[in-house]
Amino acid sequence: MSAVIKAKISKLLDRAEDPSETLEYSYQQQVENLQRVKKGLADMVTAKKRLQIQAAKLEQQIGKLDAQAREALAHGREDLGRLALERKTLAQSELQSLDQQVAQLEAQQQQLIESEKRLRQKIETFRTKK
Repeated sequence: MSAVIKAKISKLLDRAEDPSETLEYSYQQQVENLQRVKKGLADMVTAKKRLQIQAAKLEQQIGKLDAQAREALAHGREDLGRLALERKTLAQSELQSLDQQVAQLEAQQQQLIESEKRLRQKIETFRTKK
């Protein structure tokens, strides 16, 4: 008896549901997903660019620290030279970390680009069928 009632209610709901509205809703959801992917991609590019700028600054700093160490050694100041080399080593390790982060972001960016392509293609196919 319960199954018969559920079937009758389902049949009534199916009649009330407009297929074109359902298709339009699905299409809008896919378009919104594409917009979210595009925004995520833009955010990722921005973050990667910031990391690259930080890396460039660190590279400049490493060059300056190296020059300071050489100059200190030339003037017979081993203590200052050692200090500059220690700071250079720290900067180099930080630079390596930034390079790894940039590489990870590039990989994620490629994945998002592929997702965007697939979603765009899916939307085009859906629009054609609709």
